[in-house]
Amino acid sequence: QVQLVESGGGSVQAGGSLRLSCTASGRTFSNYGMGWFRQAPGKEREFVAAISWSGGSTYYADSVKGRFTISRDNAKNTMYLQMNSLKPEDTAVYYCAVHYYSGTYFRENQYEYWGQGTQVTVSS
Repeated sequence: QVQLVESGGGSVQAGGSLRLSCTASGRTFSNYGMGWFRQAPGKEREFVAAISWSGGSTYYADSVKGRFTISRDNAKNTMYLQMNSLKPEDTAVYYCAVHYYSGTYFRENQYEYWGQGTQVTVSS
C-alpha cells in the first residue's frame, strides 16, 4: 500500500520558520518528481514547489520564491520543504504528492499519491 505522510506543521509567528517532511512508504519514488501544494480555508489548492527526481531542478510559486526551499533525500524516500520568513498568508494545509505524469509540475492533475496534509498556521 502506497502512503505519503507529511509532518512538521504547526503554529508559528510571522517571520518564523518551519520544515515540512513528506515520507513515502510502500514503494520508492526516486524516479519521480515530487511536489508540495497548499490549500487555505475557502480557497482552491495551489502549487507551492516541486523538485525533479534527481533534485537537480526545482520550481516555486512566485509567492514563496526566495523564502521556501524544496529538497529531497532519495535514500530516505523523503522530501522536505524548508519555510522561512513565514507570513500569515502562508497559513494553509500543506500536501505532498508524486509528480506521476509527464506534464507540467505546476498543475495538480499531473500528480498522484497525495498525503493527508499537515496544518501550517502563521500568526501576525
